[in-house]
Amino acid sequence: MKSAVGSVKNNTLSLIYTDFKEITKAKLAISVVFSSIAGYFLGAYQINLVSVLLLTFGGYCMVGASNAYNQVIEKDLDALMNRTKNRPIPSGRMSVKTALTIAITLTVLGILSLLALSPKTAMFGAISIFLYTSVYTPLKTKTPLSVFVGAFPGAIPFMLGWVAATDDFGIEPGTLFMIQFFWQFPHFWALGWMLDEDYKRAGFKMLPTGNKDKGTAIQIIFYTFWMIVISIIPVFGITGRLQLSVVSAVLVFLAGLVMLFFAFKLYENRDNASARKLMLASVTYISLIQVIYVIDKFVS
Repeated sequence: MKSAVGSVKNNTLSLIYTDFKEITKAKLAISVVFSSIAGYFLGAYQINLVSVLLLTFGGYCMVGASNAYNQVIEKDLDALMNRTKNRPIPSGRMSVKTALTIAITLTVLGILSLLALSPKTAMFGAISIFLYTSVYTPLKTKTPLSVFVGAFPGAIPFMLGWVAATDDFGIEPGTLFMIQFFWQFPHFWALGWMLDEDYKRAGFKMLPTGNKDKGTAIQIIFYTFWMIVISIIPVFGITGRLQLSVVSAVLVFLAGLVMLFFAFKLYENRDNASARKLMLASVTYISLIQVIYVIDKFVS
């Protein structure tokens, strides 16, 4: 009897844990935290473990809160799409009240954690939640420009780490912001291409032309090109303390060319397989160049 009760309890805890990961989009949140920590390492004069922990915890809370608010707002639309219909709210495993409680709690904890680092860090964290939930989310069913708006909160994490380390906003965090800002477009349009049919079921307008056509592919190429340019600008010594050695700049440039190659393949083939390859290349690219930037700072 005891073992049966214990088994039920374990299954319940496992389900709660799984639903928490889904409502906060744990994989996405962890990747965002990774960007923030990379930015912190780039900006810090000296690494402070407490600051890193506060940034990690606060960053996860802010991203998790944004995703929870998003799933509350889009609960009816999520039920229409194959990839989201089994999320905690549309599947009925979690009530809207519970999701809102999680979102509000994470918001408060996140802002307090980032505030402990600096007021500027907390301000940018709050701005990212506001833009994501109050501007980007409602625009997704109205205009493809939602991706442009969503690129702003999406680009904040890399910059946020630098601000957390320095309590300063200048050309360095501005450059980090622009790198991730331009990266958003090929990444999300490749994802939007793959999921176009599903998105259309919910009325989301994610592709710039509204269709999986040459126009969309050309815009993906355009933004990928500018992403590459901005990513290597620090090698020219015009971005303050944010610098890049020639060797690292070449590596970043080559990584960008790989993405550009897949962008051209999408233009050539205009199929989901090519879009998937580009999306995977984009995920690899952003993490790889952040690692290169950080290693370069400490070895050059």
